[in-house]
Amino acid sequence: MFLQNIVGSPAQSAAANTPVNGRAGQLGDMIVSELHGRFYEQVYRGNVYVAGTTIAALSGNTITLTSSTTPILGIWNPQTSPVNAVILQASLTVVSNNLTSGAGPGVFVWAVSSGNNAISTGSAAYNAKTLTTIGSQCKHFPLSGPTALTGITNNLVIVGGADFPSPSGMTYTTIGSTTLMPSFTGVQNFDGSVIVPPGGVLALLNTTSSTTFSAAGRLLWEEVPL
Repeated sequence: MFLQNIVGSPAQSAAANTPVNGRAGQLGDMIVSELHGRFYEQVYRGNVYVAGTTIAALSGNTITLTSSTTPILGIWNPQTSPVNAVILQASLTVVSNNLTSGAGPGVFVWAVSSGNNAISTGSAAYNAKTLTTIGSQCKHFPLSGPTALTGITNNLVIVGGADFPSPSGMTYTTIGSTTLMPSFTGVQNFDGSVIVPPGGVLALLNTTSSTTFSAAGRLLWEEVPL
């Protein structure tokens, strides 16, 4: 016994709770259409959380890998958590906040740490369905302004570059007051390719110490029971 699909369009629209034949192309390939947005199912079930940040000025500690690190975006899944945090998407916008002199933030990288059970900072994330800060097992960084990973057990390790454009890694002098400085914006679609397990930390960092650029970002993840 094997599954058979029907080539071509269905004869009529099906009513609710009515069995229907699957559709196929003339080469026997299955035809699939998307009913909702790709995150809808898990958002509707209440399993997706979103955390954002607006940082007026990047900190010199943003580039460190120790407990003084202040991630641009980050998530900590406590050691006692009953879920995996499955990363779905991240976004970042960076703009200059100083026209006199300074340094660009350099390239953006993702860093990780495992076995952490004593981080004392972090904020509750918003549930993407209820829009309330209730239900998440994880903590995110920062809520607003630089927030250190106080109490981290193991130092961060850089695992790779992030898919975000950077203004520069160079120092610069005075920029004319009439100069229009564009923002630099990017989106990275993880689509479940990175899991933050209990005890894990995922942090977005820049690689050049810079306090003359502001950042706004967002992190989206699904919490899946172990």
